[in-house]
Amino acid sequence: MVRWEPDARSRLEQAALKLYVERGFEQTTVAEIAKEAGLTERTFFRHFADKREVLFSGTGLLRELLVDTIAGMPDSTAPIEAVAAALDAAGARLQERRPYSRQRQTVIAANADLRERELLKLASLASAMAEALRRRGVTEPAASLTAEAGIAVFKVAFERWINESGQRDLPHLIRESLDKLKTLTAGT
Repeated sequence: MVRWEPDARSRLEQAALKLYVERGFEQTTVAEIAKEAGLTERTFFRHFADKREVLFSGTGLLRELLVDTIAGMPDSTAPIEAVAAALDAAGARLQERRPYSRQRQTVIAANADLRERELLKLASLASAMAEALRRRGVTEPAASLTAEAGIAVFKVAFERWINESGQRDLPHLIRESLDKLKTLTAGT
């Protein structure tokens, strides 16, 4: 085994996802992931705390993108539009990884613990967006309601994007879902 190889993290992610899809999450060990990637277990643990982290390692970057986008919006931007811009940015980033996202979601859907972890991730993203809105002067409960509504829109759009056979992009589905929510809440 080579001591150092480039792009170890990406290779570990690809190997893990491949094995999770083939064997199932529970049946896959860290040793098998490392072997599939041509790396050592020690290398795996340099990049990930455990085998779940392979599926959730991008959460911090996603949170940062959402918060930074909200913070960077003009002061006159309505809270829901700031959240929509953040979700658009996240959708554009995820759009680049559609095949990975589909496989990842298949693995998560097949495991109750991973589904729970995914819900916790979404809750943490909503909390981060609510805090970003509060920093912009949005008071409660408006900040939390807006952030939670944004996550609900994202979740519905993401599920449609993952499950549709068409090639509509995620940002489009996010905007479409948000427009539908606006229509429903306006009573028209």
